[in-house]
This record gives sequence, C-alpha cells and structure tokens, in this order.
Amino acid sequence: MTTTTLNVEQILAANKTAVAEAQALAATAFAGFEKLVALNLAATKSALFDTSADFTSAFSAKNPTDALAAQASLVKPLAEKSIAYGRSVYAIASETGAELGAAAEAKLAEAQKAAAVALENLAKNAPAGTESVLAVVKSAVAASQNALDTAKASAKKAVEAAEKQVNAATDNALSAVKTNSRKK
Repeated sequence: MTTTTLNVEQILAANKTAVAEAQALAATAFAGFEKLVALNLAATKSALFDTSADFTSAFSAKNPTDALAAQASLVKPLAEKSIAYGRSVYAIASETGAELGAAAEAKLAEAQKAAAVALENLAKNAPAGTESVLAVVKSAVAASQNALDTAKASAKKAVEAAEKQVNAATDNALSAVKTNSRKK
C-alpha cells in the first residue's frame, strides 16, 4: 500500500513540477512577446510623429531640387531606424531563444542525471553474467552523450557565425546608406 501511495505522490509531484516549468516557459515567451509589442509601438509612434516635419518639408518644396533634397534627407534617418528596429527584433528573439534554450538544457541535464542514476541502479541489481550487456548499454549512453555535446557545440558555433554575418550585413547596409546620403 505504501508503494502505491509513494508512486501517486511521485506522480503528483512530477505533475506539479511540470506545470510550474510550463508556466515559467510561457512567462519567458510572453515576456519576449511583450518586448516585441513595446518595440512595435515605439517604432509606430516614431514613424508617425518623428518624421512628420520631414514629410511636411518634402511636400512644401517649391522646386524639384528642394523636393529631391527633402527626399534625400528622409532616406538616411528612415534607413537608420529600420536597421535599429531590425537589430532590436533580433536581440529580443535571441534573448528569448537563449532563455528558452537554457531551460531546455537544464531539463536535458536533469534527464541525463536521472538516466545515469537509473543505469547505475540497474547495474547494481543486474543478475550475474549480464556485465557485458551493461557495458554495451553504458557505452551506447556515453556515445549518445558525446554526440549530443558535439551537436550542441556545432549549433552554438553556427549561431555565433550567423550573428556575425547579420551584424556585418547590418553594418554594411548602414554604411551604404550613409555613403549614398552623402552623395545626394
């Protein structure tokens, strides 16, 4: 009877933990969403109010030269704001992804520890003559762990390389805007 009670208590505790973890993940995702909403509101406000004077001057140009100059003066700030917006979106997505990834890694580490404990308990209680089978299982577990570690390291390097490329492309775009706006 106590075994059944203990199992029910373990199941209830596991369910409570799972709910708490799901709520934590949802809170992290929701916080990222809130940041994106705040960023979009700020960008919309800026687009509506910060550029109205520039648009007014462009529409009130008296000759084509003034109109082209007003248009050119609009391009650089809009491009810079667009690039800043893109960087902010990327930063929010990266931060939220990193937080969710850290949570997933923590759960994976817990699962690996539990599997290692279970394997050790199995080895302690295994019948005589099964040592070779247990050695094969331990070897397979170790190989899968090494494969996971290698994949994780490769993924991290790929993300870092992608971030460098995004930053380089953004810097190049900003440089191009600055160069083009000086020519006009």
